[in-house]
Amino acid sequence: MGIVEKQALNNTLITYLGFGFAAINTLFLYTNFLTDEYYGLVTVILSTSAILMPLLAFGVPNTLVKYYSSFQNARESDGFQTLMLLLPLLLILPLAVLSHFFYDSIADFISQENPIVKYYVWHIFLIGMAMAYFEVFYAWAKVQMKSVFGNFMKEVFNRVGVMVLLFLVYFDIISVDFFLKALVGLYLLRTLMMKVYAYRLKRPKLNFNFPANSRSIFNYSALIILGGSAAVIILEIDKVMLNQYIEIENVAYYGVAIYIATSIIVPSRAMHQITYPLTAELLNRNDKLALKSLYQKSSLTLFIASGLLFALIMTNLNDLFLILPEEYRGGFNIVFLIGLAKVYDSLLGNNNSILYNSDYYKSLLAMGILLAALVVLLNLWLIPKYGLNGAALATFIAIAVYNTIKLIYVKAKFGIIPFTSETVKVLGILLILTTPFYFVDVPFHPIVNIILKSAVMCFLFLGILYRFKISGDVYAMLSRYLKRKTP
Repeated sequence: MGIVEKQALNNTLITYLGFGFAAINTLFLYTNFLTDEYYGLVTVILSTSAILMPLLAFGVPNTLVKYYSSFQNARESDGFQTLMLLLPLLLILPLAVLSHFFYDSIADFISQENPIVKYYVWHIFLIGMAMAYFEVFYAWAKVQMKSVFGNFMKEVFNRVGVMVLLFLVYFDIISVDFFLKALVGLYLLRTLMMKVYAYRLKRPKLNFNFPANSRSIFNYSALIILGGSAAVIILEIDKVMLNQYIEIENVAYYGVAIYIATSIIVPSRAMHQITYPLTAELLNRNDKLALKSLYQKSSLTLFIASGLLFALIMTNLNDLFLILPEEYRGGFNIVFLIGLAKVYDSLLGNNNSILYNSDYYKSLLAMGILLAALVVLLNLWLIPKYGLNGAALATFIAIAVYNTIKLIYVKAKFGIIPFTSETVKVLGILLILTTPFYFVDVPFHPIVNIILKSAVMCFLFLGILYRFKISGDVYAMLSRYLKRKTP
């Protein structure tokens, strides 16, 4: 097994492990160990920090991946890496100063509807800063083609830490206020550990003689802040804006439904860890044929995985709701809309990687501005009108518009699309399987029902894919697995 394939497999396993811990935390521990108000507060803090993160990172994670392989001279490479470590400070330091002097104004603004948020401005800033530099050090490891440890820290470490903290709250060993402070410490510790690992792979040699193309690098980083922030904004802004309109408990209910839906992107998160640097390398080599192949293969593989997850979620959603506290059971429409949007995300394959790493990256600025304006306006209109469902509808529309624009743009500039005839076949299989299974009502405990229906659906879906060899990659993977099982 090659290094790329091995890391992709390890990243997939780690990502699913992280998803398992996140599922336990989100669906069971948070909902039972914290009050709805404090769960809503945690959701607002983390969502606001996530929106702040791309701004504080100054586009460096994308820039590091895009330009790293283009430097052959050791001196220029050292200067480039030094620049990457310093760029985030251009925004982190001024924003820290502004947060200090205008703390009351910021606190009053974010706590108009929910006064409890007022006392957590620094929590938001520190977590956002930790997230930003974590991504910088993670990208540092990625360009060395070492993504497994970083993926573990991103997907598993924090979630296990949160699980431990929640149990400490449950047994009255720590207070909820201490939990929130420890949450900040957890993110800072993760960043420090990622830094140590990244520097062990390649210790930076400080060189303030920056590369000759530093201006282009700086412009790319500055522009990618808006363009590259689009995915984060569209995923998190709804929770932040809900805090401005309705009681914070509702943010917790919405967050659980969103988590269920966004679990669909787990396979794409695992795959993008390795396809992102591969895409950058192909673009640097101008290998259009290989780029088209990677685009279509990543799209089909991710559509198979995300489509199956979406089908499993929708056919088992009613049983899943029965396991949750009653307050969290009203999110069917939210799960459907956001889940459908996430399937569309996966269907685009490595589309984002192509745009981020190409000479057309400036187009992301316009797309980012359009998306930010669209999602804010839609939320301003739909949240007061439809509440939680309005936030989900706003997100769905914004994702659909944004993804369609990116799809058309890549087709216009590179002459490639991610879809093939196999895409249509997979869609047909999913529709044929999902429709009858949605109406099947198994008369057992909800957990048993979920296991039984999921097992049968997976067996039928994968069996059809294998029998008709619809995806070469999936067929090869299943063949290797079946051969190992054969005595």
